[in-house]
Amino acid sequence: MNLMCPARILLLPGDTQDAAVAERVAQVYAGPFEAAAGSRLAERLGVQLTVVPELTRHPDAELQSIADLHRGETVVVLGLNLGFKLPAIVEHTGDGWTRVPSDNEVTLAAYERAADKFRATIPEDPNHDLIDLLAARVGPGARVLELGSGTGRDAAELERRGYVVRRTDAAQAFVEMMRADGYGADRLDAITGEYGGPYDAVYSSAVFLHFDRAQLAGVLRKSARAAKVLAFATREGKGEEWSNRHLDLPRHFVLWQEEPLRELLTSTGWTVERLERTDSRIGTWFQVLAVRS
Repeated sequence: MNLMCPARILLLPGDTQDAAVAERVAQVYAGPFEAAAGSRLAERLGVQLTVVPELTRHPDAELQSIADLHRGETVVVLGLNLGFKLPAIVEHTGDGWTRVPSDNEVTLAAYERAADKFRATIPEDPNHDLIDLLAARVGPGARVLELGSGTGRDAAELERRGYVVRRTDAAQAFVEMMRADGYGADRLDAITGEYGGPYDAVYSSAVFLHFDRAQLAGVLRKSARAAKVLAFATREGKGEEWSNRHLDLPRHFVLWQEEPLRELLTSTGWTVERLERTDSRIGTWFQVLAVRS
């Protein structure tokens, strides 16, 4: 695709408390009504804020000017919605503005296309290590929100042990798979959706590794509002990677070191009670049990 204005523009709502800004940003722009929020975000990012009075009256023209000024850079624009669900990353083509799918959305698309193949290639056993951690803190009968239930494998084991599980997934293909198996399941995007509750625990195995660091921070904050206990598994490692393993389709993975992971949990309202490592054929996993601070 030949981009007429190859600037990456992050369109965010005016309330930037949980804004997903995880990359280097050159500048923040805001209309008059978002100036205060823009100032807070610009200070946090260490960049300049420019208030553009015309941004709300002539958004397309002003956004075009911003894109022309910042070729090859990333900027944030607050409060402007060109018909896209916010937050969004947009670029300009010769025919107008186009929304750029996030790494997580590309990953979700892979699961939508290959849910059956995923089920056929993953181990049949649930994550007993993580379920055991949860069971040591929360007894049978507890109400558990599972984020990213996938095939429903872990939910079935949790229910066998006496827990009441709300199955959820962002991929409709997995929701339909669980319903076809005779279980209730809800479509819920952990990044953008509302969790409801309260629950006794939030449980998520091998899902948080698909979230970038800012997205995971938002998910952890929402989890802390939904429950007092959190059990999750994610992979140990450095940096990020793309892989076509198992599905022959691209999926994005974010790897973690122990101390940054602990720091993020602390900053989002959690205290790590137990963190254990387990090995698999694709690497080492963190099995984490945390309680709300």
